Amino acid sequence: MTAPALSPLSPLSSPGPLSSLGRPSALGRPGPLCPPAEAVSPDGLTVRARHHHNPYGYLLSGSALDSLLLDLGLRRAANIWRHHHAEPAAAPRDPYPRLAMGFVLLDPTADPWVRHEEAVLGAITIGDEGHRFLPNAAAKAAGHRRLGRNYGEAVHTDPHLCGDGAFRYGHSAEVRGLIVGASAQSPDQDLYEASLLAQDFIAALADRHAAWENATGPTDWLAPDDTPAPGTTAMTAFFAAQAP
Repeated sequence: MTAPALSPLSPLSSPGPLSSLGRPSALGRPGPLCPPAEAVSPDGLTVRARHHHNPYGYLLSGSALDSLLLDLGLRRAANIWRHHHAEPAAAPRDPYPRLAMGFVLLDPTADPWVRHEEAVLGAITIGDEGHRFLPNAAAKAAGHRRLGRNYGEAVHTDPHLCGDGAFRYGHSAEVRGLIVGASAQSPDQDLYEASLLAQDFIAALADRHAAWENATGPTDWLAPDDTPAPGTTAMTAFFAAQAP
């Protein structure tokens, strides 16, 4: 499939304001734009990762979130290398056509009215050409978020749901509320890799959350000072308001 050109510093990875009730990013804007975290896999594939905003500030810093995404990207790089070089008889999902891939993860805590570009949690590229596939991955993830189901279903059975400028390939993955789009391999291979990335991210967050709970003890709110987010407080501010 054809991948449009995109620089690694495209607007897809640039932070923007995000509105929400239940997390610290509701207070304002994401942190300053930093270069992507980068590493080279043991097989020689360059992996880059960058978060757009951090809805898990009570668990890890922005740089730690980038490091987590990078670690998960290195895991996917190993799998991509293995499947690319596998003999057909030893490749249960057929050999992968490319030593490259782009992933876009959406923020599962984002409110439904948040624009797609502001609901991006982060992106990962694998291989020197991985960034070329980020628009494809983003289109799959955004389509899934808009439709509430695998974007590939619309591509193959309901093209009336796609419209001008839509991507012509599926699929997208959703694992326990986390939507991930991936691109560079066949549609089925993209779905497989997206689902593995989603599972790994969820497991990593769950481990960190459990460690935070054990270290913090009994509290009411997922915040260092054990206070609700301003948006939550604002919901009931009217009740104590004085009549004019």
